[in-house]
Amino acid sequence: MSRYVVITTEPSFADRLALVTTGVLSGEVHVWAGTQFPRDPHEVIAQLAHPAFLDVLVLGPGIPLDQAYRLAGEFEMQRPDIAVLLVAQPTPEVLLTAIRAGIRDIVEPESGPAEIGVFLNRAVRSTQTRRAALDPQARAASSRGRVIVVASPKGGVGKTTLATNIAVGLAQQVPHGVVLVDLDFQFGDVATALSLIPEHSVHDAVHGPARQDTMVLKSFLSAHPTDLYALCAPPQPDAAESLTADHISHLLTQLAGEYRFVVVDTSPGLSDHTLAALDEATDVVLVSGIDVPSIRGMRKEIDVLNELQMIPATRHMVLNHVNPRDGVTVKDARDALGVDVDCVVPSSRAVRLSTNQGVPLLQGRSKDTAARAMRSLVQRFSSPPAVVRRHGARHRVGT
Repeated sequence: MSRYVVITTEPSFADRLALVTTGVLSGEVHVWAGTQFPRDPHEVIAQLAHPAFLDVLVLGPGIPLDQAYRLAGEFEMQRPDIAVLLVAQPTPEVLLTAIRAGIRDIVEPESGPAEIGVFLNRAVRSTQTRRAALDPQARAASSRGRVIVVASPKGGVGKTTLATNIAVGLAQQVPHGVVLVDLDFQFGDVATALSLIPEHSVHDAVHGPARQDTMVLKSFLSAHPTDLYALCAPPQPDAAESLTADHISHLLTQLAGEYRFVVVDTSPGLSDHTLAALDEATDVVLVSGIDVPSIRGMRKEIDVLNELQMIPATRHMVLNHVNPRDGVTVKDARDALGVDVDCVVPSSRAVRLSTNQGVPLLQGRSKDTAARAMRSLVQRFSSPPAVVRRHGARHRVGT
């Protein structure tokens, strides 16, 4: 159970916060009862029966902003493991000053319970991530999000379709806890597949203030009606030249510290960007068509990844667009690949229609056989992920 302290001069906001933590989230709210505004974290924590368990400080409406910034700055210096939220209108000046003070997020005063719940959930995850970083012994128990990398040696096998549907399916289980990242910098189609017109891209997210501050990074994500977020590919293909493997590793680490699931759509083949993503992966979804060229290409990719020791224990082999009349059976494919097939997605007109419409199949309640297969694939991510092993193998390519 998470614990929150709220400082505000408006009792109605404290009541709203308490309502959220007893409904949307599970938590305990303590309202600051001091006669004066606290000067430092010690004064706030001293009022708690269990001070070691404070997760989030909420600076509610009615507090002078200068005092809020000062107290947030003290928490950032003395107790950086505790997330601080500010309730205020997010004007550019407020945003800039809040970032400098170490405030994690800004909540608009008129926000409803669902919105407040999203901010509190993010703040708790930020607290857990920071505590893991500050305490080496707790790092193994960190609630780092699951990084699911969708990869294939060839294009045209439905990799983006699967990645978007996985993200949509997971967002139905964990609203606002899923982000989909498009690492196909030349021909990425995530924006098209989700009918999004993004204002920002991966290029923006790895340069400038977003690299140091997750609150800025979050502002670069595009929201989708299914309660997932997307970070789309740059509009210009040449932007990939300024994106390094280290950029990708850092980005995925940031996102995994804030979101329950990070789904990564990669470019065909094993580029440096894809290898960097695989090095961060808790899961890899390998996607192959059931035609001979696709199967041969996938076998080569599996062999290379095994040699580099870059396939996590939670590997999911998917055969897509399967049609029994095409002359290659699932058994033929399994024998040629040398690995078990975990999911078979039938060829489906419903998938093609959904792709053309920019509405993922799992966004609706389709009972199509392909939709059922995709839902079974999504369910594979309900169990705990395997421990991530850091191989640094991307530096060994070509050696």
